Amino acid sequence: MNESIKNIPQLPGVYFFKAENQTILYIGKAKNLQKRVNSYFQKQATDWKIAELIKEHATITYVVTKNEIEALLLEAQLISEHKPKYNVLLKSGQPFVYLLFTESLPNSDTLPQLVLVRNKKQKGRYFGPFLQKNDARSVYDYLIRTFQIFVCNKKIENGCLDYHLGKCSGSCRSDFDKEAYLTRLALAQDVLKGDHKNFLTRLQTLITHYNQRMEFEKAAHIHTYIANFEPIFSTIATKFHEHKYQKEVEDITHQQISLQESQTALLDLQSLLRLEEKPITIDCFDISHFQSTHIVGSCIRFTNGKKDPKNFRHFKIKSLTSQNDYAALQEIVARRYKNSADLPDVVLIDGGKGQRSAILPLLPHTPCISLAKREEELFTDYHPQGIKLNLQTPLGKLLISLRDYAHHFAITFHRKQRSF
Repeated sequence: MNESIKNIPQLPGVYFFKAENQTILYIGKAKNLQKRVNSYFQKQATDWKIAELIKEHATITYVVTKNEIEALLLEAQLISEHKPKYNVLLKSGQPFVYLLFTESLPNSDTLPQLVLVRNKKQKGRYFGPFLQKNDARSVYDYLIRTFQIFVCNKKIENGCLDYHLGKCSGSCRSDFDKEAYLTRLALAQDVLKGDHKNFLTRLQTLITHYNQRMEFEKAAHIHTYIANFEPIFSTIATKFHEHKYQKEVEDITHQQISLQESQTALLDLQSLLRLEEKPITIDCFDISHFQSTHIVGSCIRFTNGKKDPKNFRHFKIKSLTSQNDYAALQEIVARRYKNSADLPDVVLIDGGKGQRSAILPLLPHTPCISLAKREEELFTDYHPQGIKLNLQTPLGKLLISLRDYAHHFAITFHRKQRSF
């Protein structure tokens, strides 16, 4: 076994294969991190994809989690966020679902309900996140039918078909008992937040009861419910949330740079941009959106080569309803520097030539550079066609660190906005 792999703990967690430029190539989960990572080096001779991953990677890092379930959930979250080159599954969209008990709106006849959702946008009590959508759907269906809490939008004197089948709460009827409905809804919530072990024991007792009466089909249905509830209850018990391992993930996904390297980088930047003095403050801007909507921006500042959180800013884009990165950048740059006294020594844009050109008129007296992701090309006044950034130099490490931190800061804010 490789000596570096021996230093990986035999604990559950998420591991990262990273390239020389610190790009994440692959994210995986494991019940035992050391054994799982070591298995790649045993398989590479027979699997060409693993052989290519091993050939391209430079380092392997990891985050230890409390248990295997948390590792599974964290893996899904990070694959969705970073979209690594060698990950095929879980690359797009929201990987999680939630069971939500909604709240009634003030001065409204709207009833609180149990719903299955993909994003935490509404107010209410959430259970999840759950990665196994079929399990969550089965539990949702069980609660809806067992407690008769489906709300329909019909108005039928004698009740809709679902009501007569024992599923609808009777909200369609003129004599609908709202208080009884709210009581049943509270009981359904108690199932998820209460004593899970006793609940499963009650279901097991019900199976025995049906078997004794030779009602085997009913017993089989209850057995299916148990199989679906168990992973849901296990997930709830972990108390996982999207920001639980944020600090550990940040330490791994962001480029680390020493104090000495950061000072060398600033001197190199001074020379590259032909500045009279060494730049002390650098601001970096990034735009984030989801399927061209929910557009947000971020600006982070590094002072003397280190992050300066008190000068970090988030922005909700006010002037746009659809994706336009140039216009979004113009808006957040203008808003960030309403007070010209707060201008940094250098502004870095996450983007290429076009993004930089869009904001140059707003910063006539401040050096502005941009860094394009795909080729890692740097655009400046003296390099309008771009130059390839050497990611192994102190300057390369500093600018990549700035760009990646701004991107993560924007993504985190964006996720929070979509959860409201």
